Amino acid sequence: MSQVIGPALGKGEIVISDRFADSTAAYQGYGRGLDLSFVNAVNHAATGGLRPNLIVLLDIEVEAGLGRKRSKQDRFEREEIAFHHRVREGYLKLAAADPGRWLVLDASLPKKEVEELIWERVKQLLP
Repeated sequence: MSQVIGPALGKGEIVISDRFADSTAAYQGYGRGLDLSFVNAVNHAATGGLRPNLIVLLDIEVEAGLGRKRSKQDRFEREEIAFHHRVREGYLKLAAADPGRWLVLDASLPKKEVEELIWERVKQLLP
């Protein structure tokens, strides 16, 4: 935050990240069962309360998503299937609680269609 994101935003730059605080809530809060109030407090402290203008969730059934993984499995992919279901449900709950900031897309759609849907939403945020 202090070395990359904050300075870039301070210069008026656009910042794109593949994960942010909501991922921590989904994985640690919903997936691992840590207290969400605690997770949110740590996230707030770590980010200074910064929240993305847009979060894109590429949603897919757990089994299909895991089946797409081609590289060596990391510690998350080695988790039990129930963990992944909890994480997915967590993401969907987070998105439902703040629909103005989330774009939830069916990740089983053709790549070109997903790309176009994302671009349409992103264009609305650009000056």
